Formats: sequence, structure tokens, C-alpha cells
Amino acid sequence: MMNRRQFAAASAGALLSAQPPRRRPNIIVILADDLGYGDLSCYGNTRHKTPNLDRMAAEGVRFSDFYTPMPFCAPTRSSLLTGRYPFRTTITGNPAPDAGLNDIGLPASEITIAQALKPLGYKSMCIGKWHLGHMPQFLPTRRGFDEYYGILYSNDMRPVQLVRNERVAEYPVAQSELTSKYTAQAIRFIEENRANPFFLYLPHAMPHKPLAASEDFYTPNTPGDLYSDVIRELDHSVGTVLDRVKSLGLDDNTLVLFTSDNGPWYGGGTAGLRGMKGRTWDGGIRVPMIARWPGHTARGAVHKELAGIIDIFPTALAAAGAAPPTDRVIDGRNILPLLESPSAKSPHEALFAMSGAQLAIIRSGKWKLHYRAPGREGLLADEDAKPDWVDPRAPDGVTLIAQTEQSRPATEHPGVRGGAASREFLLFDMEADPGEQRDVSDSHPDVVKQLKAAFEKMDAEVPKAPPARPPGAGPRRIMRLKGGALRYDLEPRP
Repeated sequence: MMNRRQFAAASAGALLSAQPPRRRPNIIVILADDLGYGDLSCYGNTRHKTPNLDRMAAEGVRFSDFYTPMPFCAPTRSSLLTGRYPFRTTITGNPAPDAGLNDIGLPASEITIAQALKPLGYKSMCIGKWHLGHMPQFLPTRRGFDEYYGILYSNDMRPVQLVRNERVAEYPVAQSELTSKYTAQAIRFIEENRANPFFLYLPHAMPHKPLAASEDFYTPNTPGDLYSDVIRELDHSVGTVLDRVKSLGLDDNTLVLFTSDNGPWYGGGTAGLRGMKGRTWDGGIRVPMIARWPGHTARGAVHKELAGIIDIFPTALAAAGAAPPTDRVIDGRNILPLLESPSAKSPHEALFAMSGAQLAIIRSGKWKLHYRAPGREGLLADEDAKPDWVDPRAPDGVTLIAQTEQSRPATEHPGVRGGAASREFLLFDMEADPGEQRDVSDSHPDVVKQLKAAFEKMDAEVPKAPPARPPGAGPRRIMRLKGGALRYDLEPRP
């Protein structure tokens, strides 16, 4: 009788021998953090230029209606790596060591892209923001990745420390060097694995706050455009990766996907969509998505079919010639046909997005129904959005080292505000009204009825979670944890 290790080896050998003797494609997923739908020039931005991403779009496919399953960081990342909605992975909130949220992480029962590709001979690395758990059992190296380098959570959560595999490599961290360091690590990984198929997951820190750009891109003579500096460096990073792939002769055998985890924070742009990060208006959940695979993706196509972050898992597996797991619900679909043909149709009857632990919206065709009230457009309460508002996670020169010209909520709201008042069962025609201004539920009761039925069918699968915090508990206190080790119980004494 074979033990588990022998069985895994035999299974891997069977998978490899059953495939034709061709080189499996490399897969690179580049994920920006809080990049808005309107932050790239190929999506209409005129404030800052993104020539490398524009070139990627011209040589590949750009999506106009690509959705995240939640307007927050960690839940989207769980869906990207597993192909499942956040309520299935249990990741409906963000881990945060400096807020004492240490027990949130991707369960060991979930299967990541890295784990699914490993039996096929892939080498894998995660570079950048993980945010799927910072305790030992949740680390990337425990979830199929051969290597990890980055910050385990958001770059405004203390302690900000760079981790290599399972040890702290650098503390404190000058955040102006993050994008360049991540890019250098990506190039090293690609060069070292040029002879075998690889999966590179590159979730950048930027443009999540605090914004930071290196000296080559920072323009202190124009202090009001730090956001542009950050976007230009992010674009340069993408160009560097694409150019190195091409120079190594891997271009035609490498699928590259670029997207964002949710809508923008203050300072970003939504290209006329309503709302922002943290809200289920489209400004919070519709994001840019560009795919490039020479010889496979249509050149310069703009796809208007519905697709989402949940589709990256099954698409990556399909590109590699692997079948998705059959012992669980995979909500995503293989969208390689959409990449190959501008006339291909979406594999989704509907897409859903969540607000906290609850399902909140359904998008089907041109229609979007807010089953639950989406709330105000901004993430901060009105009384907080003042010129003198102080971000509790702002650069302080010691634990958070970044430029001080951060975006201000009072003057740099990223999305459209106003329009139909927030309430349950708002219906919008997203083709005629992408800014969600005119509620048409009264004139289309049949559509509301149909979408409510589809929503409630999916909602029946969502666990009824208890509230995250007791009513009236107030804001969670931010602790200034000490860095230098993977320990989160070392809060300094006052």
C-alpha cells in the first residue's frame, strides 16, 4: 500500500506522462492594490501616462466589465487564488496584526493556483502583499509557493516588515523602494526558472496608502502628484517584467494577467463610476483587467463581456492543461475563449459581490441589482472627510516610512457622488448609466424579480455569520507593534 507521499508522486507522474511533450506555459499574475478603474491611460486617464500597460492592452485584451467579489483586499485575494467567492473561503474581512486580527487566514482545505500547478512541474513564487494570514499556518510557503518575498499584509499595517519565505528580512522598511525591490525579485525568479514552467504571483503594494515612489520616479518639485509618480513606477515595473520575458525568448509561451484587487482609495480615479473602495457601487468593485499571451490573445481587443477575479484560478489551470478540483464549488470559469476571441460570450449568467459577510449585488448582462443598500459613496464618514482629518496609519518616519504628500479625503474623492439615493433593490442599466445615477427598478419590475430570484438562490449558500464586532464597540484601536520577528504579541508599553 502506498503512503501519501508515494501516492502524490505517482499522481504527479501520471499527470505529466498523460500530457503531450510540450512546454507548459508560464503564468504571471500582476495584482495592483487599490488601483482604480480609471487610473490607467488605456482606460481613459489623462492625468498620468501608463505606456507599458497601454502597450500590453494593444498587444492583448482589455476588459471593460471585470469585477472583484468584494471591495476589500483579503477577500479578493482569496478568490483570485482559489476561484471561489469569499463566503466559501471564509475570508470576508482583512487580517490586521496591529488591530489584533490574527486568526483570519486562508484555510488549509482551500487549494491555491500554486498548489494546483505543483504536480505539473511548476515553480511558483509570491512577491508582494499576501494578506491571507500572517500567522505561521497561513504563510505563502505553506500554500504551495516555493518562495515568498514581501509584506504579509497591507503596507499601512504595523509592523511593516519585509519577509523572505518565513523569516523577517528587513525592518524597518523604506516604502519608496518597495516597487523596485518587488520588480527585481520578479526578474530574478523569471531568470532562474526560464528552463521550466513557472507561476509568478506579483501582488504589488501600490497604490495602496501610504503612497511611495522611488527616487527615479518621485517628483518633489510637484508635490501634488505623488499618485502619478506611483502609477508611473508601477507601469514601469510591468514593462520591465514584460521586456525580460521577451528577451529570454519566453514571450510566446507566457500568459500575463494584470488587474486590481478593488476600487481606489482617495486620490485614485474611477473613470466616472460611482463610489470607491469599500463600497459595492461599481467604483468599488469594477477594476481594470488586461491579458496578454502572444499567439493566443486577440490583439487590441476590448471585451465587454462579464468576467471577474474568480475566473483567474480556472483560467490559469486551463492554460496549464490542468482540470480544476471536482470536490468543491468553483465559482470562476475558464475565460481563455474570451481572451482568444472578441466575439466570445461570457461564461457567467451572473456575477455577485459581497459587503462584509453578506452577499450584496448581482450583475447579469447589462443589469445590476443592489439587493442590499450600498450606503454612501465614500469609505470614511462625512465628519472624517475634513482637511484636518488625520489618518491613524499615516507615515510617521519610524514605523511607516513613506512620502508625506498623501491623498486627502476632503479633496480627492475618487468616484462619482450623488444620484439615486441608497436603498435596497436599486436597479441600474450599466450600459446606459455606468455611473449608477438613475434607478430604473419601477420601470423594469420583471428584471428586478428575475434578479432577486437568482440572487436569493446564491444567497441561500452563504453562511449566516455573526456580526464581526458587538454593536456599539466603537473603532478598533491601532497598536504599534514592534517589528523584526514574526511575532504579533509585542505591543510596546505606553
